[in-house]
Amino acid sequence: MNIGIIGSGGREHALCVKLRESKIINKIYCFPGNAGTNLIAENIDIDIDNFENIKKISEEKKIELLVVGPEKPLVNGITDYFKNSNIKIFGPNKVASQLEGSKTFTKKLCKKYNIPTSKFEIFNDKNSAIKFLSTTNFPIVVKADGLAAGKGVYICKTKSEANNSVNEIFDGRFGKAECVLIEEFLEGEEMSYFVICDGKIFRTFQTAQDHKRVGEGDTGSNTGGMGAYSPSRLENIELKNKINEKIIKPTLKGLKELKSEYLGFLYVGLMVVNNEPFLIEFNVRMGDPECQTILPLLSSDLGEIINSCCEKNLSSTKINWFNKKSLCIVLCSKGYPEKYEKNIKIKNLENLQLNTEQFVFHAGTKRIENNYMAIGGRVLNIVVTASNFNECKKQAIEILNKINWNKGFYRKDIGYKVISQ
Repeated sequence: MNIGIIGSGGREHALCVKLRESKIINKIYCFPGNAGTNLIAENIDIDIDNFENIKKISEEKKIELLVVGPEKPLVNGITDYFKNSNIKIFGPNKVASQLEGSKTFTKKLCKKYNIPTSKFEIFNDKNSAIKFLSTTNFPIVVKADGLAAGKGVYICKTKSEANNSVNEIFDGRFGKAECVLIEEFLEGEEMSYFVICDGKIFRTFQTAQDHKRVGEGDTGSNTGGMGAYSPSRLENIELKNKINEKIIKPTLKGLKELKSEYLGFLYVGLMVVNNEPFLIEFNVRMGDPECQTILPLLSSDLGEIINSCCEKNLSSTKINWFNKKSLCIVLCSKGYPEKYEKNIKIKNLENLQLNTEQFVFHAGTKRIENNYMAIGGRVLNIVVTASNFNECKKQAIEILNKINWNKGFYRKDIGYKVISQ
């Protein structure tokens, strides 16, 4: 079959690479893709918010299955748009996508179904939120309610920081704000836990540890993700069972009672405290850069897995993994996540020699006049799989040194909790 991948980041390039291995896929199209996907698929320059155009081109190209990478089209209802067409689409519907599209929706669901999460309050205006902050303990977490490209979360150590965060959100940093979420700060270790669902059942789909802060030692501003490793060091059978029973199953039950179902990847952002999971957030797709970190570990046919979900037949499909570790380091434009230059040439990519366990997934790149150009904040994802994390990181740094891009930067401490210094 012909398949279309919607999105232009590192996640979509990683999906493209893995789906190219599938025995059921003939040709891959990317909407709009990047300089990396252009090497192995046909990029189609299109506005991914224009569902009508995507459908028209999909019909012209005889695309039978669409895989949605980013969250925005899902939250805006792209799955519902294709519901009565002949094109299968992998991703949750508009109701289910509120798990990411509205943090207050998720928190209310947690409260109703006793899903473990941090204590929280929701405020519909700036003044009431700031008044609450004058009586609370710190640190505290302030969150924008809607989509914020992974950056709408503030961990505030002081009242001043919290007030500034509330002001930024209500002043429109992430678009019009109807409300703000303020929740308690949980002391523990984060974990990214993934499942894949076909609307009837779910299966676990690896774990990872993301590094969100821009600075080494987890300092500085929140970003879309500076790197990750997989599997998480926290992974164990007892914890897995708790996550499935206390978080996944009640969530799917809640959606069912809203006359909805869940089809697609579900990212479960957790804080683990003494082997007890607390839900931080849901993402209604594979994380980025977790996706780039996880997919090279998959030994099963991703095309078959995704197609089986669309056919509601996940129960008969195998999901197997290589017994390896994986680590990803994100190369960013200098200045990210604030202001950075665009259309900057990246040399040394053309002649880069990689083995079968090394990957360079493109994110914010474009091919212009036979040159690789950086057009985004997160530019490249360097991923290595090996028998241990130390070897993964060593090889990733070697690749970054070969690329030697003086207009970029990266965190040198990715995986510091699992790597001996």
